[in-house]
Amino acid sequence: MEFKGVCVLLGVLLLVNCSLQQTPPKKKTVRKDTTKDAAVENLQKQIDDIVQELNLLKEQQALQTVCLKGIKINGKCYLAEPLRKRYHTASEDCNNLGGVLGTPTSSDENDQLRDYIRQSIGPDEQVWLGFNDMVTEGTWVDQTSSTITYKNWDTSNSRSPQPDGGQSQNCVVLSVASRGKWSDENCRDEKPSICQFNIV
Repeated sequence: MEFKGVCVLLGVLLLVNCSLQQTPPKKKTVRKDTTKDAAVENLQKQIDDIVQELNLLKEQQALQTVCLKGIKINGKCYLAEPLRKRYHTASEDCNNLGGVLGTPTSSDENDQLRDYIRQSIGPDEQVWLGFNDMVTEGTWVDQTSSTITYKNWDTSNSRSPQPDGGQSQNCVVLSVASRGKWSDENCRDEKPSICQFNIV
C-alpha cells in the first residue's frame, strides 16, 4: 500500500514538473515579447525612414532631370510640353509627372515663362496655364482652387478685353505672340502646355 502511495505521489510530482517545464513563467514571456515587439517596431521605423528618404531622393532626381530639360524660375521648375492636348488631359499628364499646369505668380515669372515657351515651343504658340473659372464664372482659381492674385489678361483690344469667353471659355492660355498676355479659351481646344514642379 505504501508503495502504491509513493508511486501515486511520484506520478503527481512528475506531472507537476512536466507542466511547469512546458509553460514558462508569464513574466519572462512578457519581457521577451515586449523586447521583441520593441525591436520589431524599431526595425519597422528604420525601414519606413529609409523608404521615405529614398522617395525624397527619387523626387529630387526627377526635379533635377526636369530642371535640366526645362527651366528654373523663382524656385520652380517648368517643362514645356509641345504635344497639343485638351486642358484636362494636359492637367492630368502634369499631375502624373508630379507637377501641375504652370501658374506664374508675378510679372517677372510670366515674362521668363513666355521667353522659355518661345524658345522651346515656338513664337506663335498659346499654352495652357493652370487657371480656370469652371466652378464660378469670373472667379479665376488655380488647380488648388485658390483665387489667383496675379493676372496678366490681354486688355489691348478695347472691343473684347480678356477674359471675354463667358461660360464657353473657362481655361487660361498664355500667348507668346501677345507678349505673354493671357486669354480665356474653350477647355476642349487642343494646345501645348507647361508643367510646373515646385522645388522642395
